[in-house]
Parts: sequence; structure tokens; C-alpha cells
Amino acid sequence: MIITLIAGIAVAALLAILIMKFVPLKLKWLVSIVLISVAGYLGYSIYNSIMAPIHFNIEKKNRYAKVIYQLRMIRDAQIAHKTITGRYEKNGENLIKFLDTAEFAITNTHNEIIQVNKGTKWQPIMIEVEKRVTDTTGYESVKETVFKNRDYKKMLNVPDTNTKFEITVGEIEKVAGLKVPVFVAKVDKEVILKGLDSNLIYQERESIGGDEVRGPFLSVGSLEEVNSNGNWPPFYDRKGK
Repeated sequence: MIITLIAGIAVAALLAILIMKFVPLKLKWLVSIVLISVAGYLGYSIYNSIMAPIHFNIEKKNRYAKVIYQLRMIRDAQIAHKTITGRYEKNGENLIKFLDTAEFAITNTHNEIIQVNKGTKWQPIMIEVEKRVTDTTGYESVKETVFKNRDYKKMLNVPDTNTKFEITVGEIEKVAGLKVPVFVAKVDKEVILKGLDSNLIYQERESIGGDEVRGPFLSVGSLEEVNSNGNWPPFYDRKGK
């Protein structure tokens, strides 16, 4: 794009020389106005071609930061749900209702010495064995501990859009015979970046990683591996903190 514009300026300059040489003197003022207009347009086009990606990246990062804040809440909600129920929740509205009343068990683990019969019913041989015991001593609200001052009731909404995050749950076999629950929450980058330059959005959806969000989606979790991380680079976590 920039090379094309520079070539255009060079052609315009050559054209100006030819016009000044062959156009009658009384029409040169009109030609000058036209050339100045063309030069101004080309200059603006060069400036815009340089600044457009910069402005795009600034706006993209601002939008991504808002979306990542929501995705973190969904992740925390899913982890709380799995901690208490042993599974992830596929229905976002049910996940919100769960947080309204969910409680973590407060436990205390200690060792106890117990008597164990190593003999028979008629000839008991009692020995002392140390056993690790976990007692539930109380409960604490998930809403008050994990989501205090966080508006989790709106966590399903993709900021500044009319779209909700897509949540999918499943299971993977980590080792033979052992299935582990997994989840993913995601939204297409095109939804987040709607209204910006379509060519730059296309390039963004093709990102392969590094300092960029890899792939066409902004997501947290995975259906292919046991992973509750987001696919965004560490930059966004540092900014969030």
C-alpha cells in the first residue's frame, strides 16, 4: 500500500513537470490547485496507511481487555462449580444461579490414631494405626469470597455487543479408563472487533501467537486438554493486575 502511494506521488510530480512545461500560463493556476489537491489526498492516504494499524491495535487491546475480564469470571465460576459438584456447567444461566447460593466447604485435616483388628473375631489382635481424617468445620459463600465486587450476573455478555459467550463442556480420557471434565468459553474475534477495518480484522483472526491472541477466537479453557488458561498473551494478565 505504501509503495503504491509513493509511486503515485512520483507520477504526480512527473505529471506536474510536464504540465508546467506545456500548459498555457493562464491555466497554470487551475492546474496548481488540482495538483495540490492530489498531493494532499496522497499525503493523507500515506499517513492513514501508517496510522490505521496503530489505531486498530490500540482499540483492539482495549476491547480484548474488557472481554478477558469477563472470561476470567466465567473461568472462576466453572472452577468453583467443579470444586463443589465435580463437573463443569454447560448452561451459563444455570452457572449464574449456582453462584447465588454456592458455598465452599471449610475443612480441617488432621491425623488420628485408631485401633485396627489385625487378628480374627475370636482372637483379636489390636494395633494402633495412624489415619488421615478430614472434617468439615463450616462453609463460606462463593459469591462473597471469589466474586466480591465483581458483577458475575453479566459475565455471559460479550462487552459492547449483543452477543453472549459460547460455553461448551466435555470429557477427555487423560489416562486409560479415567475421564476428566473440561470446558471452553469463547467468542469470535470478528464479533469483538466489529466496526474496525475488515482487512485488519481478517489478519487478526489469522494470528499464530507470539504477542497476539492465537487463532480466530478469544477463549478460556480447552476441550482437547486439561487446561483452564486463556489463549491470550501474558500482557493482558499483567495489565489486569
